[in-house]
Amino acid sequence: MELIAGDIGGTKSWLAWTTGEADGAMRLRFERVYASADFASAEALLRQFIADSQDAPRPDRLVLALPGPLHAQQVRLTNLDWTVDAGSLQAVLGIAEVQLINDFQAAATGVAALSTTDWVALNSQPAEPGGVRVITGAGTGLGLAFMLADDTGHYRTFATEGGHIDFAPASPIQVRLLERLRGEYGHVSWERVASGSAMNDLYRFCCSEHERPLPDGVVDGAELAVRAESGDAAAEAALDLFVDLYGAWVGNVALLYRPHGGLYIAGGVSAHLRMRMQSARFMEAAVAKGRMRSVVERTPIFLVTSSRLGVAGALAVGQTMSRGQHPRPVLQSITRQTRSSS
Repeated sequence: MELIAGDIGGTKSWLAWTTGEADGAMRLRFERVYASADFASAEALLRQFIADSQDAPRPDRLVLALPGPLHAQQVRLTNLDWTVDAGSLQAVLGIAEVQLINDFQAAATGVAALSTTDWVALNSQPAEPGGVRVITGAGTGLGLAFMLADDTGHYRTFATEGGHIDFAPASPIQVRLLERLRGEYGHVSWERVASGSAMNDLYRFCCSEHERPLPDGVVDGAELAVRAESGDAAAEAALDLFVDLYGAWVGNVALLYRPHGGLYIAGGVSAHLRMRMQSARFMEAAVAKGRMRSVVERTPIFLVTSSRLGVAGALAVGQTMSRGQHPRPVLQSITRQTRSSS
């Protein structure tokens, strides 16, 4: 079985091609990471990937993990101007089986493949076998999915659009931020304040707070970190504000799901701000829940450091989607055999 799986993001898309072996294992043929904005559509991206793989045989199956609410195997991406339809991709690419899944549903599936080298504990509490698991994370947007164990102990994953629920400020400065963003966007979700796409707004807000001139162009997270390192007080304040907001969001998720099986934090922003995420400031923002502080304090919280979580989850789904089986962990096995040109 020839399988292409992809983790499609607003900033980058990670694609992997595997082939099934006689013993049921998957061998990695080819993988590559692309800038999503370089392509007008998912079809264009996939055609490029297939061409770049050169002499690989025709794929039998395609699984794409996508950021956005799926309906009838179609989705309009939240932070990328693409509409993706499984039936259309099946027809134009000549692939027999095409499956679209939510990106954080794929990441949730990938959690089963994590080893102790793929995460760091932010709140060192023991995870309960069979307990509810949650994964959330800031990339271009803010994703959230949860996992429930069935009677056999296998986890089923469920997608949400929780990142788009209403933002609730927890301090005077956050109240001022809400007022500013409400004037610009109307509805203000948590994604507006705790994601990669929020960094520019946070910086501009902090420039105003510090009575500094506003930047000419868009300032992303990477540039914000550079400015903070160079002594830009507004940039440093924006990163501190982001940590406070992200921590508050994680604490909210802990209260909502009570994930005694583990609360996993993923996403590209978390990886880039790892040291800040591991700071006391982040966890203090997470547990600052008044009478419910102890609930968050008892929650096992992990920061995922592996960058392959989403594509590994999509591969696991692709291995079993037509057999009705539970996805097999594939993260370590494909990592050992990587032939990436990214």
